[in-house]
Amino acid sequence: MSAIGIDDIQGALGVSQYEEVGEFPVEQGYIWTTCSSVENGNPLFWDPDVAEEITGGPIAPPTMVSVWFRPHHWAPDRSTPGLPLQVHFDLKEGLGLPEAVMSDNTIVFYEPVRPGDRLTTRQILKSVSDEKTTKLGTGRFWVIDVEYRNQRGDLVAVESYTGFGYRRAGEEVGA
Repeated sequence: MSAIGIDDIQGALGVSQYEEVGEFPVEQGYIWTTCSSVENGNPLFWDPDVAEEITGGPIAPPTMVSVWFRPHHWAPDRSTPGLPLQVHFDLKEGLGLPEAVMSDNTIVFYEPVRPGDRLTTRQILKSVSDEKTTKLGTGRFWVIDVEYRNQRGDLVAVESYTGFGYRRAGEEVGA
């Protein structure tokens, strides 16, 4: 799919889009680097014996789930930059909303993500509001779910993003 205009919204609601396999497997080095950067000393992420006792083996911190979804900006076999959450950018373009912010992010976790897993994601547009005016400008709120599954097809997480795409006061559509 590409730009989602006002006439395309009903047809895009609830439709799985941009199913992608992560560009790299879940890797222990990323886990340690992330934990180190925020001084997370939880032995579950550092000590294999603790991980084995509690979760049946090493796991990634649940809050890292979107790390495995973010494409590298550049890759040698890609002609355009990789963008996460492409449905968000499709809405901005199709609705003529040059600015956007994320106003809410919620994650529901299921199966743990483990080193060696290769996650597959898909994006689902859940809703788009009527036009609203806020202090930022005039635009629309939208909710996009990202479902994450491991290589066995097990659901590991669903991440919901609420975005607000808008035009600042005085900007015209498509300006």
